[in-house]
This record gives sequence, structure tokens and C-alpha cells, in this order.
Amino acid sequence: MNAIQAFSQRHDPGRAVDPSQVEPRTGRLVDGFGRRFHYLRLSVTEVCNFRCAYCLPDGFRKTAPHSFLGVEEIARLANAFARLGVAKIRLTGGEPTVRGDIGEIIARVAATPGIDKVAMTTNGWNLHRHVAAWHAAGLTNLNISIDDLDAAGFAAITGHDRLDQVVAGLDAALALGMRAVKINAVLLKASAPESFDRFAAFVKARPIAVRFIELMRTGDNADYFAANHVSGAVLAAWLEARGWSARPRGFDDGPAMEYEHPDYLGRIGLIAPYGAGFCDSCNRLRVTARGKLRLCLFGEGGVDLRDLLADDRPDAVAERVTAALAGKSAGHRLHEGRPGDTRHLAQLGG
Repeated sequence: MNAIQAFSQRHDPGRAVDPSQVEPRTGRLVDGFGRRFHYLRLSVTEVCNFRCAYCLPDGFRKTAPHSFLGVEEIARLANAFARLGVAKIRLTGGEPTVRGDIGEIIARVAATPGIDKVAMTTNGWNLHRHVAAWHAAGLTNLNISIDDLDAAGFAAITGHDRLDQVVAGLDAALALGMRAVKINAVLLKASAPESFDRFAAFVKARPIAVRFIELMRTGDNADYFAANHVSGAVLAAWLEARGWSARPRGFDDGPAMEYEHPDYLGRIGLIAPYGAGFCDSCNRLRVTARGKLRLCLFGEGGVDLRDLLADDRPDAVAERVTAALAGKSAGHRLHEGRPGDTRHLAQLGG
């Protein structure tokens, strides 16, 4: 069996879970395929201050008024989803930390009864200055986007020469004892083999997970995708050849298959949306910065929830969300080159 065949069989998040080790939870969010949803990715802005080549190579451009959800609306939304059995909320963007009230947002979400984990995904541009305050406000989990540990490569991808500051923020988060600190890195053809070595060295003595994410086709990046996409099988083969082994997924983990090695404190993972069975264990829903429920990152349209957030109406939100779940499809259609109406990842928070 070659590496690609092995990857297709093994990278199935649904098969990686050991049911005897999963904490049972009840919740009302179940779709027509029996998948249970206990994880919400909540975008708080579409604005991003980086110019990543695979997402916003020309930078963020305002196309509509910035009428993003306010703090009170976010608090009400978090409460409604918590009452539906959601225990983990991830704040995303764009870049969520461009909001001056992100600390207040974290605090309000963390204070929601039933919410056990408050996570955030950030490019880390000002992490070293504010991570202690965010942690004190209730931030428990942190994902930092670092696409290359080579300074020149980082600047070429992001448009900013800030790698040292981002790594300083990551190390500050580790020093605070946060529940989990992870790195997200987009898997790119040009840097793939060399970047594996750099990230493996980085996690040798750091108890963090680096997750490589297969480059995904969006509405705006067709040419870039064609030139830079590489299968996650390349990373899987690299890891297995060096003695790394796959570990079971936790109850509310995302879609990453993580690998561990006895000689390393950290882990290396793979998020492979083009791999077999990727959508089988989907456990998250998304709400956009303007209050629309998205059943799939690569779907179309959405269900507006914002009209129910003007006052506290969790039962009405619950009714609309559970009704919408009946229409969730079995999986995305990326294999057909159809990314839905997702123009770029900053639009919906990835």
C-alpha cells in the first residue's frame, strides 16, 4: 500500500475516535446523518490586517458597512447555543483581535453557563501585548496562524515581517499555562518538505500542536490553488517515515488528525478536507460576523439569526437553528471544484 492509499484509509476523523473514551453529552443539535454539534465557530469580524497570499493577497477591502454583531448580541447568541448543548465556542474573523472590544467579547462568552472552552484563532500580530489580559478574561484555548517559521517565507506569505513578535506571543501564551496552544499552517507545495523539518524542531520542547491545513479552493483563489495545492498524504508519509503515530481524537476536537512522537513534547497534525471521510464526523456550526448561521464553510447562503438577537430569545434561536440542521448536507463539494459562495476564508472565519 502506498502512502496516498494509507492516508486515504487512515485520515478519517470519524474512525479515529474511540467511543469508550468519549465523554457522553446530551444536546439538541443533531442533523439528518446523526452527527451531533457541540462546537460553534463564531466570526466577530471580516476585517483582517494581514495579506496572506492564499486568502487576501491584496489586503482586506471593505465592500459593505461594518455592521458586525455587537457584544450584547454575541452574548445572547452564546447563551442560546449553550442551551442547545454547545460547550465550546471559537472566536474567529477575519482577524478577531482588530476589534477593540475583543476582551469584553471573550469575557461575556466565558461567563455563559455551559460554555467550557473559549477559544480564539488569531494571526498573532499583537498577541504578546494582550494575551495575559485575554487569558484573565476567560480565554482557554488559542490557535495561532503561522504558515512558515522562516522569517522570509513568513513575510512572503503574510505580507508582514512580524514572525518574531508572533512567536513571542505564542511563548507568552504557553507561559500563562493556557489549556491548549496550537499553530495553524497552510500546507503549500513550495515549502512543504522544508517546513516540516522546521516545525518539528519547533515543537521538540514546546507542548503545542502544529496542524497543517490542506490549501482549500475558494471563489477568489483558483489560480493560486492550482499552483500551490499539495495532498496531505505528503505530510502523513513524512511523519510515518520518522516514527510519528496517530493519536485518538477527543470529544470536541476539530477535524485534525494529530501525530505524536516519544521524543517530542509537541504534536504535528493534519487537517485534510480533500481526504476520505472528512465530513463524516463534523461537529461544528458557524455563525458569521453579521449573524448568519452557516451549516458548512463551503455551502451557500445561510440562515439569519440576527433578528432574534435584538432581545434575549434563546428559544426562538434554538427553534430556527434546529430547523436549519435538517437541511445540512452530507459533505462539501470541494472535490468538484465547488467552494460554494465562500470568496475567501476571512469572509467566514475558516
